[in-house]
Amino acid sequence: MSSSFTTTVLNITTGAAESVTDLTRACEEFLTRTAPGRDGLLNVFVPHATAGIAVLETGAGSDDDLLAALHHLLPADDRWQHRHGSPGHGRDHVLPALVPPHATLPVIGGRLELGTWQSVCLVDTNTSNTNRSVRLSFLGQ
Repeated sequence: MSSSFTTTVLNITTGAAESVTDLTRACEEFLTRTAPGRDGLLNVFVPHATAGIAVLETGAGSDDDLLAALHHLLPADDRWQHRHGSPGHGRDHVLPALVPPHATLPVIGGRLELGTWQSVCLVDTNTSNTNRSVRLSFLGQ
């Protein structure tokens, strides 16, 4: 029984506003190309100090609720010691402690095993950096 590791990088433009970007379709397309009928793990990683990966419901307001909660927990004001960039930018560097920069998800028969309402999302509160790379890696049999 041999295993393999395959990876690709998505380039995402998040725009000038805080955002939750649904990556589920891109994850599914990656698995269709690289893991047809196979079991394994999909790792989603954003190599940025001011963004994270979340698994949550989108389209019913939960993505906006997440941004509102983060804004409440991490206000964009001058309380942060990390002060370069836009006002309140220090909070963006705290975000990955609450929304980690990675998620590892099961793949069964080449399909991403998410719950009914779950989506894989890039969470980005840093409006100064609108270009993100997201690494998708499949490890499987």
